[in-house]
Amino acid sequence: MSDIPDDAPAPAAATGPSWTLDLAETRVLGVLIEKQRTVPDTYPLTLNSLVAGCNQKTSRHPVLELSDAQAQAALEGLRAHALVTESSGGRAMRYGHNADRVLKLPSQSVILLAVLMLRGPQTAGELRIASDRMHNFADISSVEAFLDELAERPAGALVARLPRLPGARESRWMHLLAGPPSDDLLVAAPSVAARAEPAGSGALQERVTQLEGQVATLRAMLDRVCAELGIEPTPPA
Repeated sequence: MSDIPDDAPAPAAATGPSWTLDLAETRVLGVLIEKQRTVPDTYPLTLNSLVAGCNQKTSRHPVLELSDAQAQAALEGLRAHALVTESSGGRAMRYGHNADRVLKLPSQSVILLAVLMLRGPQTAGELRIASDRMHNFADISSVEAFLDELAERPAGALVARLPRLPGARESRWMHLLAGPPSDDLLVAAPSVAARAEPAGSGALQERVTQLEGQVATLRAMLDRVCAELGIEPTPPA
């Protein structure tokens, strides 16, 4: 486990691999990793199944509307880095991923990267919930251990810890397969001591933070159930 403070900026060395992926390539790779574990009977995926997974309205951030041509172009880009495989099955070509071998990572680390590619920056707690259908992490500490390994990887960091948002109890993590964090993500949140608060508001703020965390957890669970049932969740108010 790393002893980096939760609100520390991402280290300067966190430059990621020697290549970077664009948004479509990131989404396609994330979907291939996800579907390998959630729908193994239909994996490798046809182009139609892959596009449907990329354009899901749930468990995706941002929501995309990729065309077949855009998905095919993303597959070509990933193939240049040996990150996808292609095979013939029935009447259509099928596509799989090769991320674990190319990046030389255990399956748990690949799963965490997939969630970050599909959902954007997440806390360790959010990652544990979102990964549940692919791997059941024992606790948040086990998630953090894999994240620390990805961040300290000798061949190049693949994730970075972001500064905590104001009022947040946990730092978020992001993947580096699409390049280093943007400047706006690296702006550290003001410390608790630097924020002027009315007397007696500390306990209230702590309670609000706890409730926000519970709502985020419940929201993630709802999104997962809706994704399994194939229905659209009610947008948050």
